[in-house]
Amino acid sequence: MRASGILLPISSLPSGYGIGAFDRSAFDFVDTLVCAGQRYWQILPMGPTGFGDSPYQSFSTFAGNPYYIALDELVRKGYLANRDLEQSGLWDDGKHVNYESLYNKRFPLLRRAYKNSGIREDKKFLEFVEANEEWLPDYALFMAVKDSKGGQSFLEWEEELKRRKPETLARYQDEYEEDVYFYMFLQYEFDEQWRRLKTYANEKGVQIIGDIPIYVALDSADAWSHPELFQFTEDLEPKAVAGCPPDAFSETGQLWGNPLYDWEYHEETGFDWWLKRIAHCFKWYDMVRIDHFRGFDEYYAIPYGEPTAVNGAWEPGPGIRLFEVMEEKLGKREIIAEDLGFLTDSVRKLLKDTGYPGMKVLQFAFDSREESDYMPHNYTSNCVVYTGTHDNQTTYGWWEEMTKEDRDVALRYMNLPARFLTKKKLTWQLITMAQRSVADLCIIPAQDYLCLSAEARINTPSTLGHNWQWRMEKGAFTDGLCEKIRSMTKLYGRLGAGEKEA
Repeated sequence: MRASGILLPISSLPSGYGIGAFDRSAFDFVDTLVCAGQRYWQILPMGPTGFGDSPYQSFSTFAGNPYYIALDELVRKGYLANRDLEQSGLWDDGKHVNYESLYNKRFPLLRRAYKNSGIREDKKFLEFVEANEEWLPDYALFMAVKDSKGGQSFLEWEEELKRRKPETLARYQDEYEEDVYFYMFLQYEFDEQWRRLKTYANEKGVQIIGDIPIYVALDSADAWSHPELFQFTEDLEPKAVAGCPPDAFSETGQLWGNPLYDWEYHEETGFDWWLKRIAHCFKWYDMVRIDHFRGFDEYYAIPYGEPTAVNGAWEPGPGIRLFEVMEEKLGKREIIAEDLGFLTDSVRKLLKDTGYPGMKVLQFAFDSREESDYMPHNYTSNCVVYTGTHDNQTTYGWWEEMTKEDRDVALRYMNLPARFLTKKKLTWQLITMAQRSVADLCIIPAQDYLCLSAEARINTPSTLGHNWQWRMEKGAFTDGLCEKIRSMTKLYGRLGAGEKEA
């Protein structure tokens, strides 16, 4: 069934306290999607962010980001007073996320809410803790200890703690009991608020597309609590880390630094951890995009300590066996495979064998050096088409940065004279191309529907400093814009059956 949706991270919502959250603005955006005839809302990973504020480098693959907890809801519950919010000094210009301000000013509010909640006596909270005992106590202790050590990586902790000696864990658990419960309280509130928002979206006919990185962060509760899952030395240091080799975009490749999986161990245990991870994702999302799908066929291993990704090597991944076990144990699930970049025949075969739709990005289509698989006439229906992703420039920003040769290819493909192109016309040309393509699903970043320039870019890979900060202004999607999107969606057969009749 043909359908379409909008890509907008939770952090980019126009909430009133420094970052997007599960507050009125999130529910309003669901209403915007409905008004515009969209059936999908794609978000980025929702884990607690660490160094660089990237949602792809999270302290836990199971936990939610406490920044997304709606403070107004804590007021409604009586955990905070309005004056607490007024006096917090939370920085908010409505256009950017200031992570330093959030860390320094939001956490004191959340701690006050915890102290006022009496949550340790709450039956629902205790049931939540029990239901998530596989990961929640370890994560909460990890964060409590990390706080006590000024954010220090667990690789630098004392040996007994690093190696999780039972008596050492018990001592820290006792010493930081309140902090442990605080972090469990945050996860309870996150989960409760997110489920309320997702239920609202689903009842309105909107499905949520979540996003999970293939890897976990090196400094994470996952790596600390389950080192056996990863390629670690006896000293609990990575043997090698993840990344991508040099290519046309980077002479030294990309050094991500994530620990690599011990796939032999995972297979020996029936991929138990992966099954739990995927099952957890589908408690939160209706569809899941798996980042860096190629890594399941083969992964790029860079010796730990290398300054760049130049001296790496490709190693075999688990292949189709992982996905066979997933389907056997969890049933058929709606999964999108992020298959961007250079693909080998074996990756293509793996994608075909899973049956998952891959991704097509129009910004990759117009290469003057060779014909690209991303040109719409090369698509099959089993794919998801984007103008760009969170890692791309906005469409107009991309156009401004293109070479003359690539731009000429794009103009010939669109059959347009350059003199007639404005920022809006160019952006809508690509949106139209995506919508009318044969792809079953079309996802357009919010910035493109708003025809925004480069200042609205969300992330520039392999850079630090200005990423993950963009925020959408309140009221950006006007009634007129929603009607324009809806009309296009209907024209290209992407409205739901009931909506077509209406």
